[in-house]
Amino acid sequence: MLESNLHQGDNLSAEQHGNGEAVCLGELAEGTVVEIETQHHHYTLVKDAGTHVRVSGHPSFCPKPTEMEMEGSIGSGSPFIPNPGFIGRGMYLVLKHPVFDRITTSRIREIHVLS
Repeated sequence: MLESNLHQGDNLSAEQHGNGEAVCLGELAEGTVVEIETQHHHYTLVKDAGTHVRVSGHPSFCPKPTEMEMEGSIGSGSPFIPNPGFIGRGMYLVLKHPVFDRITTSRIREIHVLS
């Protein structure tokens, strides 16, 4: 479930992610689809301009595609976003929702770039 607070656990940094375990939104073309599986939900992100995305996959926050700003992903206990637009496996995705403000997903298990 998306939560407004950070989760406890291992503190992971962007440097620990490689070999297909991370995606930088800035390197993707507009319209690229990214599937993200977290501990609790399966999300679909479609990249728009910059760090704007259309996100679906959460029954309360985004049951249908919802325009959001993707701030990046963080390790638990991290007070900042390590790299805007960075999505790292083992981290928590942070999004700026138009109604619910800043929301944080559960830990990211899998990331797949589809197109």
